[in-house]
Amino acid sequence: MSGASISVTTEVLDGDVRRAFTKLQQAMDDTTPVMDAIGVGLAGSTHMRFVTQSGPDGQAWQALNTDYAQTKRNSRILTESGRLRDSINRQAGNDYVRVGTNVVYAAIHQFGGTIKPKTGTHLHFRIGGQSVMVKSVTLPARPFLGISTDDTTMIAETVYDFLERHATPR
Repeated sequence: MSGASISVTTEVLDGDVRRAFTKLQQAMDDTTPVMDAIGVGLAGSTHMRFVTQSGPDGQAWQALNTDYAQTKRNSRILTESGRLRDSINRQAGNDYVRVGTNVVYAAIHQFGGTIKPKTGTHLHFRIGGQSVMVKSVTLPARPFLGISTDDTTMIAETVYDFLERHATPR
C-alpha cells in the first residue's frame, strides 16, 4: 500500500493484548480471520475519524484555512470528495493486519509537511476566488490512521472472543 498505513502485528506493546494473541496463536493454526476482524474494526474507527474530524488521540484536527474553507464544496476537513476516506482498506495475514490507503496525498495529511514546486520557483493555485503564487505551502498533520484507546480495547476483546470460540472444547 503506498500512501499511508498502520500495521498491527502480534508484537503489540500492550500486555493484555500480547497475552491474548499468545493464547490465540496457541489455539489456532491460522489467525488470519481474527486479524481480519481487527482490520474491520480499525478501518471502521478510521472512517469515524473523518466524521469526528479528530485523530486517534482524540485531538481535533487543525481548522482549515478560512479562505479555502469558504470555497470548499464540503465543510468537513479531509473530505472534499470523500476519496481519501473511501479508500481506507485493510489487509490481513496470519500475524498482521494493515489498515491504510493507496491515495498518494494521504501521507501529507497524516504526517503534515511542506509542499514545494517540483519544477519552477512557485506553486500556482486558486483559493478564495483569487489566484495565488507562493514558494511553498505547509499542511498541518491531521492524523486519521492510528490506534486509539478504544481501538486497543476492541483488539483485545476481538482476540478474546475468537479465543473463547476456538479454544473452548465443544
